[in-house]
Amino acid sequence: MENTLLCGLLLLSILIYCGHCDEDDVQPRATLRISPQGLLYSGDTVTLQCDIPDYTDWTYYWYINNQPGSSTHGKTITISLPDQAGQYQCLGTRRDRPQNSQRSKAFSIQLTALPTASVSISPQGLLYPGETVSMQCDISDYTDWTYSWYIGNNLHSGTPGKTITTLSNRAGQYRCAGVRTGRPQWSPVSVFLPIRVTDYQPSTTLTSDKENLFTGDSVTLSCTVESSGWKFYWYRHRPDSIPVTTTSGYSYTLSGVSVSDGGQYWCRAGRGDPVYYTLYSDPVQIHVTERPVAVLTLQPNWTQIFSGETVTMRCDIQGGGDTDWNYRYKTSPLVILFNTKTEYRISPVYMSNSGSYTCEGVKGNKFSKTSDDVQLNVSGKPKAVLSISPQWLNPGDSVSLSCEVDKTSTGWRFSWYRTVPYRAGSPSLSDKSYSLQPLSDNVTSEDSYTLIPAGPTPTEGYVCRAGRGDPVYYTLYSQPQFLWSGDLQPSVSLRISPNRTQHFRSTSLSLSCEEKGNSTGWRLMRYTERGVESGCVSNWGSITGSTCTIRSTYIGDSGVYWCESGSGEYSNAVNITVHAGDVILESPVHPLNEGDSVTLRCKYRTTSSNIKADFYKDGILIKNETSGEMTIPAVSKSDEGFYTCKYPDKGESPESWMTVRAVAPGSSTLVLVGVVVGLVVAGVLLVILLVLLWSFKNGKGSSFNRIFLHPQPQCTNQDPQQDQGSTQGQAPDAGYTCLQHGGVHIYDTIIPSDNYNNDAAVGPSLVTYAQIQLKKLDKKKNEKPADPKGSPVYSEVKTGKATTGPVDVTYAEVVLQKKNKAKKKRNNNPT
Repeated sequence: MENTLLCGLLLLSILIYCGHCDEDDVQPRATLRISPQGLLYSGDTVTLQCDIPDYTDWTYYWYINNQPGSSTHGKTITISLPDQAGQYQCLGTRRDRPQNSQRSKAFSIQLTALPTASVSISPQGLLYPGETVSMQCDISDYTDWTYSWYIGNNLHSGTPGKTITTLSNRAGQYRCAGVRTGRPQWSPVSVFLPIRVTDYQPSTTLTSDKENLFTGDSVTLSCTVESSGWKFYWYRHRPDSIPVTTTSGYSYTLSGVSVSDGGQYWCRAGRGDPVYYTLYSDPVQIHVTERPVAVLTLQPNWTQIFSGETVTMRCDIQGGGDTDWNYRYKTSPLVILFNTKTEYRISPVYMSNSGSYTCEGVKGNKFSKTSDDVQLNVSGKPKAVLSISPQWLNPGDSVSLSCEVDKTSTGWRFSWYRTVPYRAGSPSLSDKSYSLQPLSDNVTSEDSYTLIPAGPTPTEGYVCRAGRGDPVYYTLYSQPQFLWSGDLQPSVSLRISPNRTQHFRSTSLSLSCEEKGNSTGWRLMRYTERGVESGCVSNWGSITGSTCTIRSTYIGDSGVYWCESGSGEYSNAVNITVHAGDVILESPVHPLNEGDSVTLRCKYRTTSSNIKADFYKDGILIKNETSGEMTIPAVSKSDEGFYTCKYPDKGESPESWMTVRAVAPGSSTLVLVGVVVGLVVAGVLLVILLVLLWSFKNGKGSSFNRIFLHPQPQCTNQDPQQDQGSTQGQAPDAGYTCLQHGGVHIYDTIIPSDNYNNDAAVGPSLVTYAQIQLKKLDKKKNEKPADPKGSPVYSEVKTGKATTGPVDVTYAEVVLQKKNKAKKKRNNNPT
C-alpha cells in the first residue's frame, strides 16, 4: 500500500515538473531488452534490462500488462516463467532535468510449449506370446535428450535409451521423458502406452485371384493375418522348404506364368528381431495350361478387296478344349466389336475399313492369344480393262478379247458384251453411249474370250466386266473397245477426202457417211487417245449434210473413224494419222485384193512436184523412186505390212498398214470353168464353120440354118464376184482370156436347152450359150490329126434365140458324131 502511494506521488511530481518544462526540453526514450532471446519455455528465468541514454542517475519503474509494477535503482529485473509471463514496459526518473524519460515500447513475453514425449511400439496391434517388443521414446524438435522410462509410476531399471526391447510377456503401461543441458532442458512425461498380449500364435490365410490360368497370364496370391507389421514368406511345393520369395506386402504376383509355375503354394508371416512367425497357411492349387491361339481369317481370302464388297472375318480358337468363347475384334488401337459369334461381317466394306485387324477369345477374365495381324486393303471400285487382238479384222482369223481387273486381285468371273445402240431400260454404259448385248457363253472363268467370225464381219464394239463373291460384286464396265473392219459394207461407206490415211497437220479433212441401203440415223464416230467420241461436234468438226469437216487437223485428230446407225449397223473403219512433220505417205484407205494394182506416193508438205523418195516395208528399204511414187502391179499377200517413205534430208512419213485380202478359192474355180467353156465353145463354132464350108463346097443339097452371131471376142469376162466398191486396180486374172486351140478334130454332141433365158446375164452385151456333150474319141493320143478332107464331120445343128432385156442370146445345138473309116467308105453322105 505504501509503495502504491509512493508511486502515485512520484508520478504526480513528474507531471507537475513536466508542466513547468520548457518546450525545448526533450525527454529521452527508454528501451527494453530481454535475455535470453528466442523461444521461452516454462521454467525459464528471464532478465529484463531498461536502457535510457545520456544520463545515468535514473530510478527505473516497471509496468506489467500496462499496470505499474516495482521500481528499482538498477536497470535490470529477473522474472521466472511461466508465472510472470506478460507484457513489460519501463521508464526512468531523476532529480535533474530532464526529470523523466519516455516509456519504452511494450515487450511481450510468450511461452513456448515444451517438447512432447511419446512412446511408439513395434510391432503394433496385438502382441503374441514370446514375441519381442520394441518401444521407442520420441521427443520432437531436439535430439540430444537423455531418456527416462517408467513402468506405471516406477522408473525402469534398465539402461536408459531412446529404445528399449522387452518380451511380450512383460505386459504393462510404459511411458518416457527426456532431459537435456540446453534449453528446453526437459520434456513432460509421455502418456502411458499399454502392452496387451494374446494367448495364441497367429495364423495366415492364403487366397488366389485365379486358379486356372493360361500361359502368359498373371496371378496374385494374397496372405492375410489379423495384425500388422509383418513380412510375408511364400512357399511352393512344400511349406518347410526355402521360401521362393519374401515380400513386405501381403500379396505376391506371378507374371507371365508358364506350365511349370503350376502347383501348390503356401504362405506365412514373420516380424520382429528375432523373427516371430505365424502359422503356415493352407495350400492353394494353381493350374497352368497352354494358352489357346486365336486365328483370324478373311473370307473371301483375297489380297485385294474393293469398296462395296462383303467381307467376313472369322476368329477360330485353337486349343484349350473349350467352345463357349466370346470374341473381341480389334483394329489398332480400337476395339471395334465384342461378339458372341465366331464371325464378324462387314457389308458393304469401305475404304475407311482398311487397316490391320486382330481377334482374341474372351471367357470371363481369361483371354486367348491374340491372333496375328490380318491386313485388310480396300480400294475404290475397280474398272475392267478390255483389250482386243487383233483390232483390225482379217477374214477367217480368230479374235481374242482379254479382260483385266486389278492385277493383285483374284477370284473373278468375266462377262462379255457386244455394244448396241442405247435403249432405255437395257443394261447400258454409264454415259448412255451404248447398251449392251451379252455374247453367247456370256460368263467365263477365264479372262479371255475368243471370237471366230463365220464370215465377213463389220466393225463391232465390245465391253467386259468382272464379278466375284456371293452375292456377286461387279466391277464397272470397261470402256468399249472395237474390232474394226476396213472392208466396205453394203449399208453405208465412210468416204475420206483427201482419200488417204495420212494427213498433214493444219489441213482440211472431210468425212462422209454414204448410205447404200434404207438405214437411217447414221452418226460419225471416232476412237482417239481420249476414247470414243460421238458425232461431229463443235470441239472437233462441223457438219454439213452427211459430211463432217475438220477444217484444221491436229495431232489429237489421229484415230479410227467409222459410221454407225441407230439400228446398230457399222460402216468400214478408217485409221487416220495426222502428222506434224513434212512427209506423209499416200496409201490405200481400204483393203486390197490379191492381184490388184496399187500406187504408193510420198508427199512433201511444201512441194507439189515429185521428188526422189525411198520406200520401206516393215522397216526395210524396198525401192528408190525418183518420181516419188511406187507401183505394185499385182499385189499378193506377201505385200501386206507397214509402209513408210523418206525424202532425203526432209523427213520420214509415219507408218501405214496395207491390207491384202486373199482371193477366195471358189472364185478361181469359176474363172477356170469359164475359160474351159469358152475354149470348148470356140472350138465348136470353128467346127460348125468348117462343116458349113465343106457342105457348101460339096453342094449335096443339105440345108443348114445359118446362125447369125454378133461379133464377140473369144475371151472370158472378168470375175463377177470381184468387189466393185474397191477403188483399186483390177486383179491380174481379171479381164479377157482368149481361146486357144490346136488342129485336133473334135467330135461332140451339142444339145440345145430351153432354160437359157433364165441364165442370161443382164447387161449391154450378147451372150452365146452352148450345151456340149463330149463323146469318147477312138483315136489314140499319138495318132496324127486326120485331114478334114479325109475325115469329114457329120453334124446336126439346131438354132434358137432368146431375148432378155437389151440382150440378144443366140444358142445352137450341134450334134457331132465320129464316123469310123468303114462307115465312111460305105456312106459318103454327111447327112
